[in-house]
Amino acid sequence: MNRYPLWKYAILLVALLVGVLYTLPNFFGEDPAVQVSSGRGSVRIDASTQARIEQALAQAGIKPLGIERDPASVKVRLESTDVQLKAKDAIQKALAPDPNDAAYVVALNLLSKTPEWMASINARPMYLGLDLRGGVHFMLQVDMQAALTKKAESYAGDLRTVLRDKNIRHAGINRNGQAVEVAFRDPAALTAGRAVLADQFADLVVADRVNGDTTTLVATLKPEAARRVQDQALKQNMVTLHNRINELGVAEPVIQQQGVERIVVQLPGVQDTSRAKDILGRTATLEVRMVDESTEGRAAEVGSGPVPFGSERYLDREGRPVIVRKQVILTGENLTDAQAGFDNQTQEAAVHLTLDAKGARIFRDVTRENIGKRMAILLFEKGKGEVVTAPVIRSEIGGGRVQISGRMTTVEANDVALLLRAGSLAAPMEIIEEMTIGPSLGAENIAKGFHSVAWGFAAICAFMVVYYMLFGVFSSIALGVNLLLLVAILSMLQATLTLPGMAAMALALGMAIDSNVLINERVREELRNGASPQAAIHAGYDRAWATILDSNVTTLIAGVALLAFGSGPVRGFAVVHCIGILTSMFSAVFFSRGLVNLWYGRQKKLKSVSIGTVWRPEADGAITKAE
Repeated sequence: MNRYPLWKYAILLVALLVGVLYTLPNFFGEDPAVQVSSGRGSVRIDASTQARIEQALAQAGIKPLGIERDPASVKVRLESTDVQLKAKDAIQKALAPDPNDAAYVVALNLLSKTPEWMASINARPMYLGLDLRGGVHFMLQVDMQAALTKKAESYAGDLRTVLRDKNIRHAGINRNGQAVEVAFRDPAALTAGRAVLADQFADLVVADRVNGDTTTLVATLKPEAARRVQDQALKQNMVTLHNRINELGVAEPVIQQQGVERIVVQLPGVQDTSRAKDILGRTATLEVRMVDESTEGRAAEVGSGPVPFGSERYLDREGRPVIVRKQVILTGENLTDAQAGFDNQTQEAAVHLTLDAKGARIFRDVTRENIGKRMAILLFEKGKGEVVTAPVIRSEIGGGRVQISGRMTTVEANDVALLLRAGSLAAPMEIIEEMTIGPSLGAENIAKGFHSVAWGFAAICAFMVVYYMLFGVFSSIALGVNLLLLVAILSMLQATLTLPGMAAMALALGMAIDSNVLINERVREELRNGASPQAAIHAGYDRAWATILDSNVTTLIAGVALLAFGSGPVRGFAVVHCIGILTSMFSAVFFSRGLVNLWYGRQKKLKSVSIGTVWRPEADGAITKAE
């Protein structure tokens, strides 16, 4: 009656082993580390970078615990935070002596001590939130007026192109603040211009302003279109920030919208505020310009003459100067996609760009009119430009598909494509709130959270053992397994644990033991009704199951609602809460019954069970104790 088949015990054993295996990484701790990543899209992280880091550390007399390299960064493990700071200064001096023009980003980090064999099976510790691990917190204010001004500038350029294509004469197009002004002297042209605005620029509302014989159409964004522009600017900035923050190696960064024009950025584990600010401000933009093919331009390229008026001097990837005209033909705003790939003819790494309709039209016209001349594609980061490639135009290029190449590796092509996809910030941002939480405060929060869970667990176990005797011991073991599985699943999911999450963990313990209380009281009730011990155990578990399922499902619904509609700490609480409900149902019903069956199921003539005092209504009011 109360016996499990062997396969059920096998499931319990496997669950227990998996729980232990995936919980252990959380107890190994972390090593202080220095992380070196690329500061520009053209800078590679390779074996030579690692060699330079090792040389800098050796010259500073620092012996690292280990050095790890991946395609995006080099991480140096160190024995203490004092050595970490010393190593950072040494590496910074060797790789990025000029902070205003740094080719590498050198940042402080923390790396898990989890053994490699565990990491190979994805057994890694949970991520810790800002309140537990320490780190930096920023509140960013997005300049929405600048976003609207930028959009008005774009409309002015588009309107100028459309009127030229339709051969509609005008007396000038200007942007005045966030309004686009188009002046007309010819009534017929005025009518045609108003029709174009109504037909192709539906997001603009037009008003007339008459000054003598000149009528000016003043076009401004409709309120709903302005809100849409602001929303898109905020979302684009968030995407760009996320791509930039990846270079810091931050585990689970928090990037959230707050209100209509603010963004909250939390970087757990990052203690270098200046570097974090530098990364947040990093953007990359693309510009297409023509190379100055004049005699003066060629002389300036070889260094025998000054840069001609109307041109600028930039370096290519090999460090050679290229003289390009200041006039910008296309910018990154005309890009709709950028993907790394290969040149079909040379099989070299390349970046394939897709242009929007406006960009495709401009590119087709420029390439048709400049066959035999060179066109330079420049990448700008932190205000500094670099010529990625300057090929000779062999024929007209249409269709909106453009390829850039030029001695790039596959890694460089992927980096350039990533930077171009991220694009520049849609609107400027200003840091209006800054906060650094030190690792010591995070460690204190961890200790307090751990103690609250541990003391709560101990108090529950003590009560259960005193009140339910051996059944209380079984319940306490099941509760421990519930906590083990909860931590293991959070580690498997690489969830981020915060203080609200630890509160949910403590709450999960109280809710999990509730199921065991229901089962134990049900068994007691069966014993009071005169059932045999074996029958009481069987009936107690079976009849308590419906109540346990109902109570847990209703609580789970509330947890799912918090998960769906909450944000930030609320979602963190909800994740732990929901997983805790599922693990408690497994441990309280399946695992605890396995322990009871293993202990009592083998006894055919069971006379009593150790479940504490059982009150029986007898004629003399006596009580009996099941032991």
